[in-house]
Amino acid sequence: MKALVRAPDGSSDVVEVTDVDAPVPAENEVLVRVHAASINDFDLFIMHPPWPFRAVGSIVRAVSSAPPRVRIPGCDVAGTVSAVGGRVERLRPGDAVFGDLSRMGYGGFGAFAEFVCAPETALALKPVRATFEQAAALPQAGVLAMQGLWASGPLQPGWKILINGAGGGVGTIGVQVAKLVDVEVTGVDRASKLEMMRRIGFDHVVDFEREDFTTSGKRYDLILDTKTNRSPSAYLRALARNGTYATVGGANARLLQMAIGGWCIRRVSSKKLVMIGLKPNEHLAYLSDRCQAGELVPVIDGPYRLRDAPEAFRHFVSGNHKGKVIITMD
Repeated sequence: MKALVRAPDGSSDVVEVTDVDAPVPAENEVLVRVHAASINDFDLFIMHPPWPFRAVGSIVRAVSSAPPRVRIPGCDVAGTVSAVGGRVERLRPGDAVFGDLSRMGYGGFGAFAEFVCAPETALALKPVRATFEQAAALPQAGVLAMQGLWASGPLQPGWKILINGAGGGVGTIGVQVAKLVDVEVTGVDRASKLEMMRRIGFDHVVDFEREDFTTSGKRYDLILDTKTNRSPSAYLRALARNGTYATVGGANARLLQMAIGGWCIRRVSSKKLVMIGLKPNEHLAYLSDRCQAGELVPVIDGPYRLRDAPEAFRHFVSGNHKGKVIITMD
């Protein structure tokens, strides 16, 4: 089968589409013929890990001569069950499924290939109303959006919400979920995405290159951030009394600041700074139901074919993508 594969020595700069053996499902696994997968920051981490992880990985491989733990990246997958292991109870060949394969406890990843094996617990039946491309856009971004929006409990009517980095996967799903409640949502991103953001439901849009929302004087009950590119004190300025800031990703240095600052602020203020840790597939049933009801339509960038995966990754890294960057199999 064709797959996007890291180099055998684990070099993060060498990734190519090549032929590899198709996997065989274990007793508790299903074999999925992949129709679509989407790019996430987790995939960049696997392909281009920060230098401390690269150093540790190099030492481990030098000592053990072991190949990299994850050779084929790809978390979010949508496809058709081709075969099942002997202990699989819920899924059958022919079922259309989707899910997030990033839970490291069972190896994880592998979605950028024509076939992938996964425990049936990592997969759910695809909503009939969604295409495979739309289903592949949902798992990781959708779950992070849900976790961030619910960081301080269910959304309350009348709240003012801001999403920073709103034109990507988390933001374009998050606004559609948030607008199911009577809330006002502001989205922050670059100018090229603002029209799309208005079209999918944002009440207000902000071009981050022309306006800093943390100094505008406006206050929000909830800020959902995918970028974490400001200091904790800047975000506090933009929060209303009893407001919550929730980050789902960003620069490592800023995330460290947020972890320390959030711990301190919770002890002296009614405002909260929260770091969200992904819980794969936690809200998948809810997201599937919203898709099936026509209340949620993922925004797709592409799709790119597997043979064009390097181009798709460059587009993702540029930050110019709208919604989720999707890769389909050749």
